[in-house]
Amino acid sequence: MNYAAGRLIHDADSHIMDDPDEVLGYADAAVRTKLEPYTSMVSNGPDHAPQVLPRTWRHQQARPLEGAGPARLPEPACFQYLRRGVHPGAGERRRSGLRLRRRALNRYKLDFCSADSRLLPVCYVPLADFGNTEAFAAETLRDGAAALMIPSACPARHSPSHKALFPLWARCEEAGIPVVFHVGGQGRDSFNPTYFENGEPKVRDWLGGDENFRAVSYMGIPNTAMQTIATLILDGVFEQFPRLKLGVVEMGVSWVPSFLKYMDSSYTAFLRTEDRLRNLTMLPSEYFKRQVRVTLYPTEDVGWVMRNGGEDVVMFASDLPHAEGGRNPIKRFDASVEANPDEHETKFYSDNMLDLIGSALAS
Repeated sequence: MNYAAGRLIHDADSHIMDDPDEVLGYADAAVRTKLEPYTSMVSNGPDHAPQVLPRTWRHQQARPLEGAGPARLPEPACFQYLRRGVHPGAGERRRSGLRLRRRALNRYKLDFCSADSRLLPVCYVPLADFGNTEAFAAETLRDGAAALMIPSACPARHSPSHKALFPLWARCEEAGIPVVFHVGGQGRDSFNPTYFENGEPKVRDWLGGDENFRAVSYMGIPNTAMQTIATLILDGVFEQFPRLKLGVVEMGVSWVPSFLKYMDSSYTAFLRTEDRLRNLTMLPSEYFKRQVRVTLYPTEDVGWVMRNGGEDVVMFASDLPHAEGGRNPIKRFDASVEANPDEHETKFYSDNMLDLIGSALAS
């Protein structure tokens, strides 16, 4: 970032706006014909025209950045997310086709990020089918994923804390690779659109369309993350896998201080009657602070969150190239932490992400 003022800043959220026709080339040859109708619909449909990063950020043009050094780009680590919104709704109901698309998207991501060591690829792993979870995790970790993105929504037929998912957590813990949630992974559990039916003219999103969040639906963004994290902690997953790290990206952070208190109150209320809680060796909030790291939206008060229990939790994120990240997020965040202890700034811009993704940065 050319306005970072010489500081080391690790960016926990940036995106590739993938070209579906380009992604097609990463699918297995035997299944490409199954994906062609999908890519044609996304490429040609007026409501799904893909946005693509400028060609200057493509492979050959990106390679010279390897030697650019601090003057050009002070070694930031950028998580790169394939945009979940490229999947049409019908495809979500066709599991086999969806698996093929996700595998191609993962390969596309890994190849794109191989152009520069400062780009850290995040690859998708489904939780709905135990066998596919294991296969996706093994393949993506073998091929160099820096993090594994899982849905924050609960799978249809089992809890995210199910014992059959323990091999996934063990793989990630052993590899030093985190799992992450990202906005869009809530499924239909985040917000009931009937809330929009208020008898008034329809409110457009800030881009003038219907696809992005509005003030009311924004409030539901972190719901699935909170429920899933609480379930993982209260069911003992973080107790069993103490080195497993979880990132929550682009789902807000202002909820964290009260969530920690509320989770501890649940623990206190049910400790006498639930054996699983008596097996925990710490308060739920302490597991969260040890193992969960969270990004924020630019309008949130990072200084307040850090002063109220989130100093080791909050990470900087630009949301590049999306406009939601704000025109000058560093200026806004600097003002927010001005009254905080000096070490909060370093934790926010660098250390907390290093704690989440450290092994990938070291490799």
